[in-house]
Amino acid sequence: MLNREQMAMRVAQELRDGDYVNLGIGIPTLVANYIPEGIDVMLQSENGLLGMGGFPDEQHIDADMINAGKQTVTARTGAAIFDSAQSFAMIRGGHVDLTVLGAFEVDVEGNIASWMIPGKMVKGMGGAMDLVAGAQNIIVMMTHAAKGGESKLLSRCTLPLTGVGCIRRVLTDLALLEIADGAFVLREYAPGVSIGEIISKTAGPLIIPNDIREMRFN
Repeated sequence: MLNREQMAMRVAQELRDGDYVNLGIGIPTLVANYIPEGIDVMLQSENGLLGMGGFPDEQHIDADMINAGKQTVTARTGAAIFDSAQSFAMIRGGHVDLTVLGAFEVDVEGNIASWMIPGKMVKGMGGAMDLVAGAQNIIVMMTHAAKGGESKLLSRCTLPLTGVGCIRRVLTDLALLEIADGAFVLREYAPGVSIGEIISKTAGPLIIPNDIREMRFN
């Protein structure tokens, strides 16, 4: 089973040189710390920062430099700071190449539910609806199952949707999967995780190709 840092390392491998990338609140923010050598990307935060760097050490914390999750971050050379209206114009205009975000549920139709659990306090829908509609590519990072053991990879989402038919890749603490032909397609499994465990914790249809491999981090 992958820890949060290993999940971030694996997703960082999906970054392509020159990409403009939005990292969602939670686990996705850790990707900023694992950008591969030789890859130059511009990280965007929807509160108005383009050119976000990694998390600062104690000597370099600036309380005014935060990401959308209110975590203190750094700014790389060439960064730009602007208001939320400009930030969302960038997102809605299709200028984000990749967004990485968390989710409560994903289903085999590529639907994602990530903003609301009925009956619980909702602080707001945030920028996820704009991101899944405007980004060129989307990767979901989440645990394979909820704390109670219920699968988060379903035949059909049960929670209010954030986006419809927009998700193609999911990285969980157990596996990397693609969504195709009405099923989850297993591409990589985490070290120490059995195929049987992935099957048992995937509620939606699951295809296991012959060419699956163990996940690598370099």
